[in-house]
Amino acid sequence: MPKPTKGPRLGGGPAHERLMLANLAAALFTHERIQTTETKAKRLRPVAERLITFAKRGDLHARRRVLGTIGDKGVVHKLFTEIAPQVADREGGYTRIVKTGFRKGDNAPMAVIELVLEPVSKKPASSTKSAKRAETKVAPVEETPAEETTVEETEVVEDADAAETDAEVAEVEGVEAEEAAEAPAEDDTK
Repeated sequence: MPKPTKGPRLGGGPAHERLMLANLAAALFTHERIQTTETKAKRLRPVAERLITFAKRGDLHARRRVLGTIGDKGVVHKLFTEIAPQVADREGGYTRIVKTGFRKGDNAPMAVIELVLEPVSKKPASSTKSAKRAETKVAPVEETPAEETTVEETEVVEDADAAETDAEVAEVEGVEAEEAAEAPAEDDTK
């Protein structure tokens, strides 16, 4: 049996609160964002996310469970056919609550609750623990035999490498010689 919430209920009694949250959830799924009080938005979030989780399952039993909460078949159809595929890759956090200020009449804190339908972008694994896990999950790679090269090809490659390193060494020595030539001239002026 679910534990009842402490403190005053929204509306009057628990049955009225359930009906109010069901109507808010139906409005949220119909319009994809609604403005209500912060308290109602915070109480609506777990109800709506649970219904979306049922919709992601997509089987008949899940549809009947959602129909037990939301009586409108059109809203349930939209939830199962349009909203659930958009959040299929998301593992949770289907709703977002944004505080919007205070209501003019009674100064109640207001908020907008909306569905998060943007596609999920996976964060790169930057921590060391996840990097270690990724290394252990890598499948062993089969070694392929290396291509056979002739002696002439290896000599050409080695000559080209030697020429590049000789040019780099000459550049470095040339820079050092220029710096050495400039250094005594500066010392004489002091």
